[in-house]
Amino acid sequence: MRRGAGVSRRALLLATTGAAAAASWPVRASIAPPEIAAELPGARLLGSGRLRFLGLQVYEARLWAPRPLADDDYARVPLALEIEYARRLVGRLIAERSIVEMRRLAAFDDARAERWRAQLAAILPDVDRGDRLTGVQLPGTAARFFANGRAIGEVRDGEFTRLFFGIWLSPQTSEPQLRAALLGT
Repeated sequence: MRRGAGVSRRALLLATTGAAAAASWPVRASIAPPEIAAELPGARLLGSGRLRFLGLQVYEARLWAPRPLADDDYARVPLALEIEYARRLVGRLIAERSIVEMRRLAAFDDARAERWRAQLAAILPDVDRGDRLTGVQLPGTAARFFANGRAIGEVRDGEFTRLFFGIWLSPQTSEPQLRAALLGT
């Protein structure tokens, strides 16, 4: 066997194996989890991205919606944000951080912040590696929450809903690269 032919076959084998693996991942990832399919029939995966802090992966987020989103209309479209955690986090601390991020987007009084924090803290469980939290946006009405596919609560407040999903989707997000990945831009 010629040396060049062996390298070509090996390269071809690696290339086709890699291509097959790459092709199969988006197909699996584009099938909406049952809770999203039930809440948003026809939703499709718009994009996904990872949040890292100090080089460590915190979670992978996936955005599902019935249609692509324009730059500024995230608050008007029913959508779901699915987050799969890469590490253990305390639900109460996720709730507190959410309020901090929401306050980056809009001013609201301390009483409202405390009410929203308490609602989120009562809903959000502690998470471990591989756990999924999903939020479903019902524009102007409510945010529904699921843990590993099971309904865990709802906040019925249009302003909360807009600001909560704005953490990831607002043009003023603290994570513009993650936003771009979620929106598929």
